[in-house]
Amino acid sequence: MSISRPVNNLSDNDSKSSKVIETLPTRKAISQIIRDRLVASGDPFFANDSIAHHISDTEREELKKEIEGKLQSMFDSLVIDTANDHNTKDTARRVAKMYVDEVFKGRYHPMPKVTDFPNAKELDEIYTLGPITVRSACSHHFVPIVGQAWIGIVPSDRVIGISKFNRIVDWVMSRPHIQEEAAIMVADTIENLIKPKGLAFVIKAQHMCMTWRGVKEPETKMVNSIVRGSFRNDPYMKKEFFDLIRAHGFGD
Repeated sequence: MSISRPVNNLSDNDSKSSKVIETLPTRKAISQIIRDRLVASGDPFFANDSIAHHISDTEREELKKEIEGKLQSMFDSLVIDTANDHNTKDTARRVAKMYVDEVFKGRYHPMPKVTDFPNAKELDEIYTLGPITVRSACSHHFVPIVGQAWIGIVPSDRVIGISKFNRIVDWVMSRPHIQEEAAIMVADTIENLIKPKGLAFVIKAQHMCMTWRGVKEPETKMVNSIVRGSFRNDPYMKKEFFDLIRAHGFGD
């Protein structure tokens, strides 16, 4: 009498291999690894926060690869034939690199090195810098914010080279922002570095979320100012600052 048995197409070795494969842990996406690290540290990671101190150079390259893949999925959902369209064939890679290394570099790259010096001559007069070109992106729509900024300083014990102000502004602004918060963050960064007796910071910028979409108003600009220390407490000093920057293009 024959006994029928169920046929098993897997050899013992195949069966063991499949079990090993099933139990192998799946590596987390690099973005999730970075996110978990940030959550564990308690550090915020809003759009306008710098997270550079939580990312290594190698991880930054991995992150660009991950972003590239997700951008490609977005283009697929937009029904763009990137496989055959020579204009968009490499767009996902270019945009990923642009976000991480250029327009949002203030999130993913450390602040430029800034060396301060003693105020040997004990300077206590106002000096201004500007216009400084401002480039950022609206955190609501991820479209450009472009404009100009002016800085006023009444120095205290420490000073920095004037080009460093441009670098600080560029680093802070190279993140998704709303303009009001961006101005505060620039002022905070400068204040923490040199602790001036007086600090003033003004931004005048055009927002593409208004000119390119929505109301499509090409002439409107937003202006906001931060005044601290001597500029806040002394109305004559505040007036002198605004008179100086008007003479150098603010208000045109």
